[in-house]
Amino acid sequence: MEPTLEGAMALARSATGPLSPHLTAFIESLTDQRYAVVCLRAKAWRAATFDAWLGKQGIELADLREVHIEQFSLRNYQPRSDCRSKPRRHEAPALQQLLRYLQAHGLCTSPEVRALPADALLAGFEQFLLRDRGLASSTTGGYRASVRKFLLERFGGASVDLGALHAIDIIDFMQRQPRHTKPHRLKHVAAALRAFLRWGQYLGEIDTALIHSVPTVACWSTTPPLPRAISADHARGAIESCDPGTAVGRRDRAVLLLLARLGLRGGEVISLMLEDIDWDAGHLRVRGKNGRECLMPLPVDVGQAIAAYLRSGRPPSTDRHLFLRARAPLRGLMHGSDGVGSIVRNALERAGINAPHKGAHQFRHALAVRMLQGGASLPEIGEVLRHRNPMSTSIYAKVDLVALRTLASPWPGGAF
Repeated sequence: MEPTLEGAMALARSATGPLSPHLTAFIESLTDQRYAVVCLRAKAWRAATFDAWLGKQGIELADLREVHIEQFSLRNYQPRSDCRSKPRRHEAPALQQLLRYLQAHGLCTSPEVRALPADALLAGFEQFLLRDRGLASSTTGGYRASVRKFLLERFGGASVDLGALHAIDIIDFMQRQPRHTKPHRLKHVAAALRAFLRWGQYLGEIDTALIHSVPTVACWSTTPPLPRAISADHARGAIESCDPGTAVGRRDRAVLLLLARLGLRGGEVISLMLEDIDWDAGHLRVRGKNGRECLMPLPVDVGQAIAAYLRSGRPPSTDRHLFLRARAPLRGLMHGSDGVGSIVRNALERAGINAPHKGAHQFRHALAVRMLQGGASLPEIGEVLRHRNPMSTSIYAKVDLVALRTLASPWPGGAF
């Protein structure tokens, strides 16, 4: 028998334990987020089973904690004989979602977060990065996480004394990083430590020499590295692989065209809102790094792709992000490789392209290379890519091999 929404609601209404007054509203909230019926039925069944267990254990709703979910998962349980997936694999995540819903509505107490002395110090450090240095919130969050780990390893739960830091503390911390960590991640940790030590110097609690004790991360590549641009044929194949007859295909095609035609960063595509498009003026508002905004022209093919997605692909939602997830919960795309990065990887796989690089940034590099080959100057490329520092654009000078040959000195003794 196929699961139905009525069946899921009947399961919620059949509960008689401490959660019973709220399970129906919980299922309705999932329905508003466009969860599939089969998923609603599974979540309702798990919630009702958990509710019955809470009733037998005598646990009241106000006392509900995450530890009860862990205890529930350890109960004796015999899975169905036709169950193909790992038993209880989806049970804990579903119940944690229920717990978050109950906590958000004030029905049970949220877990207390123990504040450490390091956290109070890091709050000031983060505000300094945001307010005085103008860094993006995503960057400051990463810096804070790295520095917090360093401070907890050095001071634990005790008060933080910046004057007690020594060079050996910093070197040992960097050496304890996992061996499999990629160089760019280690460079991010080193940059976070330098930023924190400079802030300590600004406060007058750290000596200048301590900053120079942060090790330099070796990265064996050209400096700066050559841009990793996708070829024109591969870019065209990835875009054409999107099926315009499906909602996901329309969304992915619009995303890939934004990457290829305007050179947007993946995070900039994710941050686009419905009100960022001025259809009358043909402009697109882009939110770049450090909160900077700029208006960019909206090419006809990009505008047509976005319009097709909005008319026949974007599901109804109160979320104002331009591009939404294809599966529940319906909200904006996630930052990182699970958002725009997954769209690029899936497009390359559909097109049968075994590209050496799978990220979204290769489209941005390809736009710059194409402009350079078309005769554009580096300042013009930097303006399109919205670079603040000309050095960021200078890496594209290396890809014009024809122009570079005119600068090369003759080989002594003649060519062989």
